[in-house]
Amino acid sequence: MGQWTFFNHDFLKEEDTKLHFRDLSIQRGYGVFDFFKVINSVPIFLEEHLNRFYFSASQMRLEVHYSKEELKQIIYELLKKNNQTDTGVRITLTGGYSTDGYQISNPNLIIALHSLSFPAPDQFEKGVKLITYEYQRQLAQVKTIDYLMGIWLQSIIKQNNADDVLYHQKEMVSECPRSNFFIVSQNGVLITPSKNILNGVMRSKIIEVAKANFKVEERDLFVDEIKTAREAFITSTTKTILPVKQIDNYMFSSSRPITSVVFRKVLEVQQNFINSTSR
Repeated sequence: MGQWTFFNHDFLKEEDTKLHFRDLSIQRGYGVFDFFKVINSVPIFLEEHLNRFYFSASQMRLEVHYSKEELKQIIYELLKKNNQTDTGVRITLTGGYSTDGYQISNPNLIIALHSLSFPAPDQFEKGVKLITYEYQRQLAQVKTIDYLMGIWLQSIIKQNNADDVLYHQKEMVSECPRSNFFIVSQNGVLITPSKNILNGVMRSKIIEVAKANFKVEERDLFVDEIKTAREAFITSTTKTILPVKQIDNYMFSSSRPITSVVFRKVLEVQQNFINSTSR
């Protein structure tokens, strides 16, 4: 038997959790989600993830039929029913069963556990390769279920022996499909795009940590600036921080002193959160 999920108002087994084909998430790809990790039974930065989830829902005109506190209780109960201490949790809110396949209806809420996939231990040392691609996500500030371009580009990424793609539009860098992006300039300033991006929870933690140790700029970042950067890295819930070794034909130094400091400080923040939140 599969794991327990939460569907609308009930805890159901995975095999019994089903959406009708008339749901707008299937008909039109309309819906939002959020994803966070659980370590030692502690949902990491849960408040921030739920804030983003409710923001995404409101931007997509989808009503969440539970308060934030009610959702927290559902999440803790779901972890307990599955006897899980280390896992990923995905909250999905769909456009609902639409009578004409185009109008928003009563949203469907699905909360399910997902296995966590962390970078290999040596990947921080190796770094990742990115290729640039001109594209701008719709409603970039909203965590929608639309990852069409990122998935479509997978074959091109593999053809270039790369790990991921970095979006830009009119030479202005934005983000990777599932990660935020930072560079370290020649004078040691951390720079991250401020427009046309999803405000990642890990991104906000990194900015908070970095400001205590370095100068940080949230601003427009252009493709040409990459070619003069000392370091670059990507961030997400599961990646935390992964150094970038190459973007297109530009190679970064294998020395990453600032990235390493920020990585260590963010891990400390996460561990302190776990220690203070354990229940």
